[in-house]
Amino acid sequence: MLVAGVDSSTQSCKVVIRDADTGRLVRQGRARHPEGTEVHPDAWWQALTTALAEAGGLDGVGAVSIGGQQHGMVCLDSDGQVVRPALLWNDTRSAGAALDLVAELGARYWAEAVGSVPLASFTVTKLRWLAEHEPDNAARTAAVCLPHDWLGWRLAGTGLDALVTDRSDASGTGYFDGRANAYRTDLLSRALGHQAALPRVAGPAEVAAEFAGPTGPVLLGPGAGDNAAGMLGVQAGGDVLVSLGTSGVACARSGIQPADGSGLVAGFSDATGEFLPLVCTLNAARVLDAAARLLGVGLAELSTLALSAEPGAGGVTVVPYLEGERTPNLPDATGAVHGLTLANAQPANLARAAVEGMLCGLADGLDALVAQGVAVSGVRLIGGAAQSEAVRRIAPTVFGVPVTVPQPGEYVADGAARQAAWVLAGTPEPPVWDAGPAAVFEAAPTAGLRERYAEAAARYLNR
Repeated sequence: MLVAGVDSSTQSCKVVIRDADTGRLVRQGRARHPEGTEVHPDAWWQALTTALAEAGGLDGVGAVSIGGQQHGMVCLDSDGQVVRPALLWNDTRSAGAALDLVAELGARYWAEAVGSVPLASFTVTKLRWLAEHEPDNAARTAAVCLPHDWLGWRLAGTGLDALVTDRSDASGTGYFDGRANAYRTDLLSRALGHQAALPRVAGPAEVAAEFAGPTGPVLLGPGAGDNAAGMLGVQAGGDVLVSLGTSGVACARSGIQPADGSGLVAGFSDATGEFLPLVCTLNAARVLDAAARLLGVGLAELSTLALSAEPGAGGVTVVPYLEGERTPNLPDATGAVHGLTLANAQPANLARAAVEGMLCGLADGLDALVAQGVAVSGVRLIGGAAQSEAVRRIAPTVFGVPVTVPQPGEYVADGAARQAAWVLAGTPEPPVWDAGPAAVFEAAPTAGLRERYAEAAARYLNR
């Protein structure tokens, strides 16, 4: 029997078809999503149908599950029609609404109530923006769901009362209590101005719906937010997952939901029934892109240059707040280079300092997780920048723990497929698939590096 996993991300839709027992990849497809931070959900449906067709359709597929971009706002009227184009997680027009909601109840209140302090990305802040700036659309809104909820609902072809989500995606709305597994409808109405129907929250391996496929019935899994699906996809176990894409993410499976009033750690839920404490930085792979441009080299040569320098980059320190920063919360920050002298002003040192600075930013995120009770004994490193040999070899010198780099893959779609296999099997735990060989990197921490980075960052903060 085959299973299908979908990754409906910001940029594209990816579909993998895998063997339910072994995880062997059978076929796959993809399609682009439109650019922008405001997208009509019909575009996701069109991309899904295109990607499915490229993957050979659902022939032989017994279950499908969808991983999706978190936080977006999809508003439906009483007939199930889309009220307005969806606002995506990266639409920042609700930044003022986020500040207002936090000011009204206090950061500590939000952290205790839903595990996270609202940011502009969260659905609850977008609903407040809608109520303030488009009151007619807010009044028409009879149901609110998330991108993966809507796509699964459309795929299953069910009525409005059959919307289904999962804990991981619900936990990014700003009105779901993961400890109680219940919505905080008072927070929903505080934002939107009235109550609205919300998707049923299904259990980790619960059948969300069943629909007719080309070769028989197909079960729809509950799906997951992209980070939670990614954790399933890499089968991270007890390791902290660090993803180095456009932004950087550090997250870990935990039995305890954090309540970080500082807002650094988001207390999301995971896709297994536990929690997913998560820290996000705004500057990851693009730090390497910027350093390569400055040095007039490609990314491969940047990696070679970085590895040719001594650990610590001869005293050069890069504070990589190139796009502002989220950890710490400095939206208007810029980057800085410290410690540059006539003696160390070498391309290799700048290349290595860029890699070390990017990783030190993520290490700060690991520290924030540790402060919330997460044990960091190993890191599983994924994302585009994880393919850099310099990043792989320098990472353990910054993180201070072994770093495992799995085989490249479509981790979110793979995690969704693994969840689909779990739904199909009906077992207490998800199946264990052969993920292929992984590379493990170990090295002694570079003495004084984290301290020097912290001093440079503090100097920037206090200027």
